[in-house]
Amino acid sequence: MSDTAYQKLENRMRRIGLLGEAGAVLQWDASAIMPEGGGSARSEQLAELRAISHATLTSSETADLIEAARDEGTLSDWHQANLDLIHRQWLRATAVPEDLVVAFSRACSTSEAGWRQARADNDFSHVLPYAETVLELTRETGAAKSEKLGLGLYDTLLDEFDPGQRSADIDIIFDDLTAWLPDFLDDVLAHQAIVGPATKPDGPFAIETQKALGMEFMTALGFEFDHGRLDISLHPFCGGTPDDVRITTRYDESDFSSAMMGVLHETGHALYERGLPADWRHQPVGAALGMSIHESQSLLIEMQVCRSADFFAYAAPLMRQAFGLNRTVGSAENLHRVNTKVERGLIRVEADEVTYPAHVILRYRLERALIDGQMALKDLPGEWNKGMEELLGVVPPTDTLGCLQDIHWYDGAWGYFPTYTLGAMTAAQLFTTAKKELPGLVEDIRGGNFKPLLSWLRTNVHNKGSSQPAGHLIKHVTGQPLNAEIFKNHLRQRYLDATRA
Repeated sequence: MSDTAYQKLENRMRRIGLLGEAGAVLQWDASAIMPEGGGSARSEQLAELRAISHATLTSSETADLIEAARDEGTLSDWHQANLDLIHRQWLRATAVPEDLVVAFSRACSTSEAGWRQARADNDFSHVLPYAETVLELTRETGAAKSEKLGLGLYDTLLDEFDPGQRSADIDIIFDDLTAWLPDFLDDVLAHQAIVGPATKPDGPFAIETQKALGMEFMTALGFEFDHGRLDISLHPFCGGTPDDVRITTRYDESDFSSAMMGVLHETGHALYERGLPADWRHQPVGAALGMSIHESQSLLIEMQVCRSADFFAYAAPLMRQAFGLNRTVGSAENLHRVNTKVERGLIRVEADEVTYPAHVILRYRLERALIDGQMALKDLPGEWNKGMEELLGVVPPTDTLGCLQDIHWYDGAWGYFPTYTLGAMTAAQLFTTAKKELPGLVEDIRGGNFKPLLSWLRTNVHNKGSSQPAGHLIKHVTGQPLNAEIFKNHLRQRYLDATRA
């Protein structure tokens, strides 16, 4: 019996999915272990893979199969959701000619390599011409898609990373946080001054010891090392595929907390990827549900769980043993306070969860201005420093600590940054619900048992893939739409309440 049009469509998407997985592993390799001289060849390899995927998706045969599949009769909810997502991908892809796809891929690879050199040399001018090409091609690609989708230019880019999300809604949320955060930050800093400083452990802390303890925590959380690995890169990230998850961190021998929390953050991403529905592998409906949900999973693990007092009741003895800490410095209370210290800092990935939204809001405002042509890229260092002073009261002394600290724009990820704070809000809401539905969850975390939480996340988030919009999932799981007050209450409880959550 011949395959139906829908089955042929699934086969075609499987091929595209496998090409995407190959590209993901190549990208991990480029960031983690590829020799510097391989960059040019890798750029060509990735561009070719994307060109093949683009040609497969945009062919007239794909369009015919989509139309025929819609006429074949009733599909299950998952099959219908998959068909809708395939059509969405096709609509976006057909808006962009193949030569533009290839040019953009090459430009991103070249710009990323330039960013690495510029960051090392503290020289924004080195990456500027490459980044300008990426920005120009981002606008061109976005404009082509915008016309097809009926969205504004920035919303078109945002929708790529967070389907259904709109800047008008983000503006309301971020304006509210911008108004609320300064006074709250002052209150938290005043509270910390009254309590007194925590004692930061003195190094050096051997990298191998940090890695071993990080892997122990990863295993406890549910990471499977027969389906993934931990490596080092300049910028921590989670890559690879759901069956071969690659995460990276960067180590500081003077401070084990930085790499440790980076590992735990990326483990949250990895657990989500690994938990995506295996029956729908290589299909759009089986993929992650946008970056706000993805970030919610990493921030739920790192911020909600692993920076809690309950986690340190479990982790502190292991840290004391691994690093030879005395019982005062290595106490659960002191290590919790060290890892929830709030301060006005320069680096987003090292920021506490109180100041973190300000880092995101700055990037959101800058990338909108750059995309809309209201600001020239050459002015980014100065505008970045100005924004940091306004939002956080600090000014980066170098571009490496300023506008060169993140890889995203240089690698072509425009419209991504808002998902970090939306993810933090979602994480707080999901974890609040999990604690209500799992009465013993706090005790489990204190005892180092994360299986109940992982099972709850698998059932309510991971296994859902992209079978429903993010807003529907949040409301279905928590009983209400995304609510910023839950996030604010979490911050109040952890940073102002004497019980220190």
